Amino acid sequence: MWELRKSNERGLADHGWLKSRHSFSFADYYDPKYMGFGVLRVINEDRVAPGKGFGTHGHTDMEIISYVLAGQLAHRDSMGTGSVIVPGDVQRMSAGTGVRHSEMNASTKDPVHFLQIWIQPAVLGIPPSYEQKHFPPAEMRGKLRLVVAADGSEGAVTLHQDVRLYAGRFDAAEEATVSLAKNRRGYVHVACGTISVNETRIEAGDALKITGPQRLRFHGGMNAELLVFDLPG
Repeated sequence: MWELRKSNERGLADHGWLKSRHSFSFADYYDPKYMGFGVLRVINEDRVAPGKGFGTHGHTDMEIISYVLAGQLAHRDSMGTGSVIVPGDVQRMSAGTGVRHSEMNASTKDPVHFLQIWIQPAVLGIPPSYEQKHFPPAEMRGKLRLVVAADGSEGAVTLHQDVRLYAGRFDAAEEATVSLAKNRRGYVHVACGTISVNETRIEAGDALKITGPQRLRFHGGMNAELLVFDLPG
């Protein structure tokens, strides 16, 4: 399977202080054809106005990843964690048995633009936990850098699910490949710019659903930043 979904086909929520695009059904946006992709349940592209954000609220039994594209995102939670997430950071919060947190734009002058990703965990009822790591731009330049993995290999953030998440930035002649096994599925989300995946040209906000086995070649990027999910079938 090879399915392209264009950016403008996603759900849209505009609350003034928040403009959000939903890749899958979320809150008031519902489409039975887009309830998730395997264990990948949510990709929300959020733009939050200066000084605004999501007040304290709760989650259970979900792996939540935040990936900032521009600006600064302030995080506080009931585990006592406090941090500011900036571009290059990957944050994972495992909600497990229950956690409460807030996410606010850390700036009073500039908006924050980020992706929030939810992945269903392999095991329910685990203790809540938190992890955050920074990946310098050079580690993503012209390659797919492993940033999230169940076993934390290659210095990646750990996850309670059999998922490998890669991040990459591509321009001009830079290219990379990744292979999906026959019992795996892939999901490509373009955060910025444009790039070709094999012979398919995709741009910011577009996504590809792919079922293995497949060899994916990423090439012809123009200011491209993308996330590539290797998911269980």
